[in-house]
Amino acid sequence: MDDDEAIARSLAGDLSAYEALVARYSTLAHRTAAMLGAGDEAEDVVQEAFVKAYRHLSSFRRDAPFRPWLLRIVANETHNLTRSRGRRSELTVRLSATVSATAPDDPEGAAVAGDRRSRLLEAVRRLPDRERQAVICRYFLQLSEAETAQVLDWPLGTVKSSTHRGLARLREEVGHDVT
Repeated sequence: MDDDEAIARSLAGDLSAYEALVARYSTLAHRTAAMLGAGDEAEDVVQEAFVKAYRHLSSFRRDAPFRPWLLRIVANETHNLTRSRGRRSELTVRLSATVSATAPDDPEGAAVAGDRRSRLLEAVRRLPDRERQAVICRYFLQLSEAETAQVLDWPLGTVKSSTHRGLARLREEVGHDVT
C-alpha cells in the first residue's frame, strides 16, 4: 500500500492503514527529531508528531508528498521541545547512520575515519542553528532542497543559502573532505 492509499484508508477510519504509515516513517521521524535536537526525548516528540499528524490528516493536501509534511510536524514538535527547555539542545547523532564502511583489517584507516567523523560531527554541532538545521536535513537526512524547505518551513532560497554557509564553515573548520 502506497502513501496515498494509506492516507485515503486512514481518513475513512482504517487504523491499520495509519499504522502502516507509522511503521514506514517511524525511523526517519525519530532520526529527524534526534538530529534536530530532541536528544533523549526524540521518542516522545515522534509519538506526539504522529498523533498530531493523525488528528490533522484531513488538512493534508493530497497532491503533496506525505514525508515532508510529516517531518515538518516532527520539526515543529522538536522546536517546541527545545524552546520549552529554555536552552540549546545538543545534537544527538547515531554514528552508525553516518559511518562510511572501513575495512575491518585496516585499523589505521578506521582510526583516521573515526577522527575525521568526530571532527565533522563536533563542527556540525557548533554551527549556528539555521545552518545546522539545513545541513542536517540535506546531508544527514538526505532530503532534497524542496523537502528541506517544507520541513523547516523556510523559503527555498533560505535553505540554499543556509546550506551553502554551513558547508563553507565546515570546510573551513574541518577541511576540504566535507562536501
